[in-house]
Amino acid sequence: MATMMIPPQTLAFLQPLSLSSPSSHRLFPSQPLSLSSSPITTVRPSKSTKQTRSPVVARASSATGLSENISDILGDVSIFTATGESVMFKDLWNQNEGMAVVALLRHFGCPCCWELASALKESKPRFDSAGVKLIAVGVGTPNKARILAERLPFPLDCLYADPDRKAYDVLGLYYGFGRTFFNPASAKVFSRYEALQKAVENYTIKATPDDRSSVLQQGGMFVFKGKQLLYARKDEGTGDHAPLDDIFDICCKLPVT
Repeated sequence: MATMMIPPQTLAFLQPLSLSSPSSHRLFPSQPLSLSSSPITTVRPSKSTKQTRSPVVARASSATGLSENISDILGDVSIFTATGESVMFKDLWNQNEGMAVVALLRHFGCPCCWELASALKESKPRFDSAGVKLIAVGVGTPNKARILAERLPFPLDCLYADPDRKAYDVLGLYYGFGRTFFNPASAKVFSRYEALQKAVENYTIKATPDDRSSVLQQGGMFVFKGKQLLYARKDEGTGDHAPLDDIFDICCKLPVT
């Protein structure tokens, strides 16, 4: 059987983490990590524990634990455009009837982030033609976002930076050593090997955030119609992305105005 060689840049998300970092207590908790199929992870919960009651959300992701007014909470979060301007989440799409797909990537130096960004770019014409706004948010500063945008490439007007992971906190996305390195869901990456290899042709590790604790953040996918949350999915592990065809089908269930 032939052995599949994986280029170094494909596995860059496994880069070493400094134990002397001021944030090291977040990376290596006092409890030992389990390497079983259910690793111990750190979940960064949302600020409210009320369950979302939308039937679409319940069907798509019944365990998100998001507040019923999550769009208002998220709307007050400030992030940055890739060019460095501060912007509020509520200003990213029409809060009355606008349809938006909000993809929260991992950090800008993660090859799986580049792969998802590449897939989003390829799908953008489909979403545009359906009147759906595509929004990609990554962990890191705007200059790190621009590295991805320039080298992948990716449209700057769709790319945003959340260096402090504020949106990730509000949405309760997973964070932790076990989720990043040992979650079985990460095995999906190898089924997309060719797409991943193509996406990282111009990859550089320089896009990795200076705060190395950021490499333990997982992403997720969300669909909004105005302030109504139609779909919510948290990535279980590195590379565990929502299928974009499914996201497109959800967007087309309701007419876009």
